[in-house]
Amino acid sequence: MVGFETTAANCIITVNNNPKTPLSSISSINLEQGDPMAFEAFWRKLGDKCTIVISGSDLMSYLSDMGNVCWFLVPELAEAINNLHHVVDNAVSDGRHIVIGTGSTQLYQAALYALSSPGGPEPISVVSAAPYYSQYPAETDYLRSGLYKWDGDANTFDKNNGAYIEVVNSPNNPDGTIREAVLAKVNRSAEGKLIHDLAYYWPQYTPITGAADHDIMLFTLSKCTGHAGSRIGWALVKDTEVARKMTRFIELGSIGVSKESQLRAAKILGIVSDDYPNFFEYGRQLMSERWNMLRQVIRQSGVFGLPEYPLEYCNFTGKFTNSHPGFAWLESKEDEDCEKLLRAERIMARGGRRFGADAKYARVSMLSREEIFNIFLERLSAIQGGSISNGKHLGS
Repeated sequence: MVGFETTAANCIITVNNNPKTPLSSISSINLEQGDPMAFEAFWRKLGDKCTIVISGSDLMSYLSDMGNVCWFLVPELAEAINNLHHVVDNAVSDGRHIVIGTGSTQLYQAALYALSSPGGPEPISVVSAAPYYSQYPAETDYLRSGLYKWDGDANTFDKNNGAYIEVVNSPNNPDGTIREAVLAKVNRSAEGKLIHDLAYYWPQYTPITGAADHDIMLFTLSKCTGHAGSRIGWALVKDTEVARKMTRFIELGSIGVSKESQLRAAKILGIVSDDYPNFFEYGRQLMSERWNMLRQVIRQSGVFGLPEYPLEYCNFTGKFTNSHPGFAWLESKEDEDCEKLLRAERIMARGGRRFGADAKYARVSMLSREEIFNIFLERLSAIQGGSISNGKHLGS
């Protein structure tokens, strides 16, 4: 799952508003957020191909398809979502209800509501295996619901405590690993329920090894195509009653989802499906090149470590390939506070403790614009092994 993630200290502004100011002179580069601008160049080259025209009398009604459980889902987007999953074959969509949301963040909370209502004497525990997505705790507890509560790392959760909801994020944000449910392996109790957050299960990030088939699967336009500003997410839901409850949650919160955004998403997803594998091949090549450059810098510095990903066969590309996640999970080899280490070189990252992990880890976005990514590599290469033990950094 993704969303706009606020930084510490109310956000350090790093936007270059003066075209005469070199980007390299910016005080800090913000790689703490997952703003997916890396694919902007691809879409710019398409020009007017993605343009839609909406007249003043269009889309005025709240209603879209009253025969659908999710009555505010426009048919064009439903068709585009189904077609895309058939093309990529990353999830089973046939026979599933599609619930649309304002990003997958809203769908996450809708799923929590659907799985926990009508409620019991105690809130249901919500857990995810560490390192977990850093926004899960805040998003779970934000409404202070009596239906559910955040209960931390699934690996240390006491399965005997009764009902629980486990969130499985795969590929995982922040470390890019492929995940399975932890608690289901040891406790197949009917009281345990699952949400699968599959925001990054697309060919540019990871090999597509099969079509995911789970009760609730969350996806988002922002990480699929990079169009975060449209605020479109969707859930593939098996159970009709769960889909109804999720729809009701969104209905009460926002009376549906913008039709303008839905039609734009339908147009973009249609182009991706009709013109495949062009976008995904572009994204896969871009992410592969970035990861290769990052690993080269990491090897030369001797300061940081990165996860290694297995070579797997991708059904979509028909090739063996590694994962190239949207985030880099950096580890300080000398157990330094990794976030502080990067901040000393004017690189804003998100520290490991936010993910239920050690401070020696930090998450860095790999999805920035090219010029920002190049500055990141330049500043990262300035951190050398010999300088850390002395409390100094070569670029400081």
